[in-house]
Amino acid sequence: MNRMNVLYLVLATVAGAAAGAWVVGSQISSPAEVAARTAPPTASPILVPIEKRVLSTDVVTRGTVRFGLPQPISIVPSALKPAPGLIATVPLLNARFAEGDVIVTASGRPVFLFQGPAPTYRDLAPNVHGEDVRQLKQALQRLGVYSGPIDDMYDQKTSDAVAAWYKKKGWEPFGPTRDQMAALKTIERESSDAVRARIAAESGVTTATQAVTAARAAAYQGNQAAALERATRSDDRRRLDEMRDSGKPLTLESERARATHAESVAAADIAVQTAEQALIALDPRQSETARAAANAKLEMAKAARRRAQLESEVAMQTAEREVALATERIRLADAATAAAAREGERAVRAALEAQKLAEYDLKLATQRAEQATAEYDLAKKRLGVQIPADEIVFLPSLPVRVQEISAAVGAPATGTVMSVTDFRLAVDSGLPLDTAQLVKPGMKVSIDEPALGIKATGVVAMVAASPGTRGVDGFHFYFETRVDDTPVPLDRVSVRLTIPVKSTQGEVTAVPVSALSLSVDGVSRVQIDNNGVLEYVTVKPGLSAGGFVEITAVEGKLAPGQLVVVGYKNVEQGS
Repeated sequence: MNRMNVLYLVLATVAGAAAGAWVVGSQISSPAEVAARTAPPTASPILVPIEKRVLSTDVVTRGTVRFGLPQPISIVPSALKPAPGLIATVPLLNARFAEGDVIVTASGRPVFLFQGPAPTYRDLAPNVHGEDVRQLKQALQRLGVYSGPIDDMYDQKTSDAVAAWYKKKGWEPFGPTRDQMAALKTIERESSDAVRARIAAESGVTTATQAVTAARAAAYQGNQAAALERATRSDDRRRLDEMRDSGKPLTLESERARATHAESVAAADIAVQTAEQALIALDPRQSETARAAANAKLEMAKAARRRAQLESEVAMQTAEREVALATERIRLADAATAAAAREGERAVRAALEAQKLAEYDLKLATQRAEQATAEYDLAKKRLGVQIPADEIVFLPSLPVRVQEISAAVGAPATGTVMSVTDFRLAVDSGLPLDTAQLVKPGMKVSIDEPALGIKATGVVAMVAASPGTRGVDGFHFYFETRVDDTPVPLDRVSVRLTIPVKSTQGEVTAVPVSALSLSVDGVSRVQIDNNGVLEYVTVKPGLSAGGFVEITAVEGKLAPGQLVVVGYKNVEQGS
């Protein structure tokens, strides 16, 4: 029983499998059958004509029109005034200012506007020089009040022109201040004192020169007197020279010889008198008187001998003393000569040093006098008509319009008082990161706004060097467009900007971009309809813009109006 059940089960399973196989087999188709059933309907080409057109690639963005970038007008404090003035009048918004206009008044004084690249930074006064003076002269020349040379020196002609302009505008020119006049008086006194000191120094040099002459004369006279005194001692010097040569003092020897002679004479006289006295004494015939006379003569001879001896001693002592005195006189004469020479040299040297000091004092006094005189002359030259720094403003370009007033009546006239713009319209806009490098300064810009019927032209003025500046986000580069002259009021209007960054500069042969294809070898080609037959033509593509591409046939010729294939469309079969 069990075996029968198993057999039936197996047969049933085989029968089921056979039935399933038949069902599956009935659903299988061959590849050819499948391809036949799924084949697309016959495709027909889409043909468009070849065109002649100008191709250009444009960058399109939007921006807001404004007047030129605002620039501040600031008033610089003047060193000529003790304190800034108080603002008395201010202009209205959108007021127009040309060169030479008064933009504000402060404490009864004007603030003039002139054209020049250098801003005001100091007072302009006579004898001042610099580029700010040059641009002042240029402005005064444009205004018709100055006709002198355009240089950088504020001279008398400049002062006269400034005065003429102030008076022409109804204002009193700014002359010398009290402080300047007081300073001039002080400088004048110092100059006079310096001149007097120089004159005194000149007199001192003259006196010193005369003292040198007198010292030299005195030295010469002293030397001459010493030489004369030395010459008077020539005999003494000769005797001393002879004594040195002989080894004996001749004067002393002479006195000794004279003493010996006198001694001999006296001795002989005594001997004679002694003999006579003896003869008389031995002669009885002689009287007492004769004997007394003989005795007296003998005593006189002895006395004479004694006197001769004393005189010889005195003469020898005198001769010895004279030798010593002669040596001393010679020494003194030599010393006096040397002393006279030294004293003369010292006096002359002292006089020369005094002369040098006097000449140096004169040099210093002359320099001080020249400097003081120059300062006085300069101070006088600076006392003409001048322009305080707080009465003049320079701007690079004029005319301008008032954009904003930042100063109030009664406030100090210093610092920024207003901002102005020029009358050139500009558009602030931004460029995406991927197109910013295509836009360069100088490119032409088409400006329009179809909804308002606005059309204008302009030029790219600048493109920022980095993104995220001048109020645009980090994904854009700021750029400015200067608007060409237009009568349309565009201030604060949002407009569209179109910048052609590339152009064919004329009509070229062009086809839709979809007509261009590549062959297997990478060659560009288009497919044309040649009397119902489609043919491929090899081309060289050029500029692509606005959905079209410039083409040039490599072989053959393509003409406007020829049909090219830009795609295919399917047509249902049997319907």
